[in-house]
Amino acid sequence: MTETTPGAPDSYALEPPAAPVPGADARADADARGSSTPAPRPPSVPAAQDSTGGGEPADGRLSYAGAPAPAGPPGPGEQVTAVQPPSVPGAPGAGPQAGGEARHPRPYTPDGAGPSVAPAAGQQPVPAAPAAPHPYAPVPVPAPVGYGYPAGAAPVPAGYGPGAPAGPAGPWQYDPWAGGAAGSRPPEGKAAGKPVSRSRLVTGALVVALVAGGLGGGIGAWLERDGGPGHRVTLPQAPADKADRDPGSIAGIAARALPGVVTLHVRGSGGQGTGTGFVLDNKGHILTNNHVVEPAGNGGEIQVTFNGGQTAKATVIGRDSGYDLAVVKVKGVSGLTPLPLGNSDSVHVGDSVVAIGAPFDLAGTVTTGIISAKARPITAGGKKGDGSDVSYVDALQTDAPINPGNSGGPLVDSRGRVIGINSAIRSAGGSSESGGQGGSIGLGFAIPINQAKRVAEELINTGRATHPVIGVSLDMEYQGEGARVNPKGGSGTPVTPGGPAEKAGIAPGDVIKKVDDVPVRSGQELIVKIRSHRPGDRLTLTVERDGKERTVRMTLGTASSS
Repeated sequence: MTETTPGAPDSYALEPPAAPVPGADARADADARGSSTPAPRPPSVPAAQDSTGGGEPADGRLSYAGAPAPAGPPGPGEQVTAVQPPSVPGAPGAGPQAGGEARHPRPYTPDGAGPSVAPAAGQQPVPAAPAAPHPYAPVPVPAPVGYGYPAGAAPVPAGYGPGAPAGPAGPWQYDPWAGGAAGSRPPEGKAAGKPVSRSRLVTGALVVALVAGGLGGGIGAWLERDGGPGHRVTLPQAPADKADRDPGSIAGIAARALPGVVTLHVRGSGGQGTGTGFVLDNKGHILTNNHVVEPAGNGGEIQVTFNGGQTAKATVIGRDSGYDLAVVKVKGVSGLTPLPLGNSDSVHVGDSVVAIGAPFDLAGTVTTGIISAKARPITAGGKKGDGSDVSYVDALQTDAPINPGNSGGPLVDSRGRVIGINSAIRSAGGSSESGGQGGSIGLGFAIPINQAKRVAEELINTGRATHPVIGVSLDMEYQGEGARVNPKGGSGTPVTPGGPAEKAGIAPGDVIKKVDDVPVRSGQELIVKIRSHRPGDRLTLTVERDGKERTVRMTLGTASSS
């Protein structure tokens, strides 16, 4: 597009030059005159755009080519000055449009030292002050050295200079329009270039930073975890073994016993608690401890949870505080797994045993140990104060961990047969507790299955259990060795008339020292030994009277539990 000024012609006319200036054919003129030094090439400069060399623009922009070529080469002593192009409004470095001296920002001079002002007659030309660098001016590149040309007077290659066809830029030139083909210029009427806004630059930089950060973080995490290519660690591992365990192993025993073990949650006016039980038969009878179901009383709620997660309501069939045993029953449950019962008389100290229960409501917990002792007389309960809730157990002692919640659960032998019912532990405080909140210290006690079987059968069949008795009342304050029958004048009736003791000749004040040749050290131990038998069993007692011992035989009587 050609710029115009109001009141001016459609095109600018160059002001008359102060002196002739070599034109586009300067190189050809010099060659025609036989000059050995080629004439310097004036650069073609587009108006208000560039001051660097290059081919003449084909879009009609102003250039130095508008000046007429001199008739001939300058003679000796003649001064050659550059012609100043017209000032274009709005162009960088434009001079005054009228009445002033118009100069291009970087006019060409033969010696390359800067612009010259045409001198008056008889005066030397005065170099003008160097113009400010053009915004698109390249860094000046010195002419090659060693080619026979003086500094700053390098020859112009053929095809360059004003009037030469546009072509690729030379190796020592810089073209600001090199975005397209080399040496090209923006088309007429279009802006030279649109600067990118600062916000876009910042946004682009942030996007690049985020992407780079994400990639870098991922690669760093991968390197940290796997150590990079070729450094991934893979640890050897055995394949999954789903084979069944040996039936005699702990895992084999547990696999067979767990389906028959249940967890009981009891709630009633007497409180609430958790315990364990196990299935006795396919009719839904479950054996547990009396102190487990006692909080439910007569109108409480008992919920049974089986090993597979199935739940059912249970009702009390019968319970006995003296043996600390109870039987409950569930209805409408199929697929029950009764546990086989062993024989506690066949147990030896050192035999391996497995205890299963729900300590602290952790259902299906399996622990293992050995039989530590047999016929260990213990008493548990007694919280009521009147002795009605005291249980007397001729127990199996085990070091298998038993904790609150294990009560009522089975103690099984190496064949998976039940040999005892876990009932009590010796706590760190030194007292034997049934279902207390103390932790296991390796002293657990189980009711022998032979005793539990008889009581369970009676509870299922009659709702009550019978106790064997000898028909005497004991002095529980006696501090000597053995169990002393209350003397005359003591509380209660010392010897029950017509009872087994009276028939055997036992009198008030006698001290019972042994039962079937097993020493007894207190009245509690005597009760435990008697309770370990059935009513009607025959026993041999060693009795001391006035310092003399004698042996008597008797048949155990029966008393019903209340």
